[in-house]
Amino acid sequence: MIPAPFAYARPTTVEEALQAIADGGEDVKVLAGGQSLIPVMRLRLAAPGTVVDLGKVDGLRGVRDDGDAIVIGAMTTHSDVLADPLIAEHAPLIAEATGTVADRQVRHRGTFGGALVHADPAGDLPAVALALDAQFVIAGPSGRRTVPASEFFVDYLTTAVEEGELLVEVRVPKLTGQWGMRYEKFNRVAQAWSIVAVAAAVRREDGHIAEARIGLTNMGPTPLRARAVEEALAGAEATAEAVGAAAARAAEGTDPSSDLNAQADYRQHLVTVLTRRAVSTAAGL
Repeated sequence: MIPAPFAYARPTTVEEALQAIADGGEDVKVLAGGQSLIPVMRLRLAAPGTVVDLGKVDGLRGVRDDGDAIVIGAMTTHSDVLADPLIAEHAPLIAEATGTVADRQVRHRGTFGGALVHADPAGDLPAVALALDAQFVIAGPSGRRTVPASEFFVDYLTTAVEEGELLVEVRVPKLTGQWGMRYEKFNRVAQAWSIVAVAAAVRREDGHIAEARIGLTNMGPTPLRARAVEEALAGAEATAEAVGAAAARAAEGTDPSSDLNAQADYRQHLVTVLTRRAVSTAAGL
């Protein structure tokens, strides 16, 4: 189908983008890679009065080293994320999860920030952001503010980015110590959304698991941290038995949906299996 008529703005700076968003009023949509917005516009499930295209805002692209963190511009494409040496060195979990996003064509156009702001609970990157304690830098009429990943995902397809604001970059802290990472994803066909996925970052110390951070994909209306598993793993021996016992608690506090792909109880079983696999690999077992 053909989208409904709309006004089109293509700013070249963040300031111009914010002004275009303000001028568009309540009936405005921001276009990043367009992999989510354009299909719903073609079906007329969305009919914005104004589309603000960020494709020419070069200041929103790229990855840079900022001392204790790496900074990923919101308009950095998935393919650029996969090729970046800073991400490979400091946040391989991002690269691993990004490599499972859709297909090469989508990864060439889709953007890191766009996927996070879209906040689909079945998306691969939100749970990774939680596991890495990422911080989201949001620009608005009053300046910039930083929101931790734990507060960024508010509800289904809803984030802390408010009307008139724009996600400009994501800060990922550099991890120190002996960390291992793993992203385990289950889907029925290649290039599909996750039925369930688990992002695990594990720090080992003297044969024990000193710290574990585990993000869950598609186990509720927002990405979740598996807090019960993290608590059970803290200080535990790095053994298959300890990991299995902790992973059995992965479904605690979750609220998965039932749909055509899987029933809720199946997802709750699956998340324990994937958590055990992800943590075991991250811990080097």
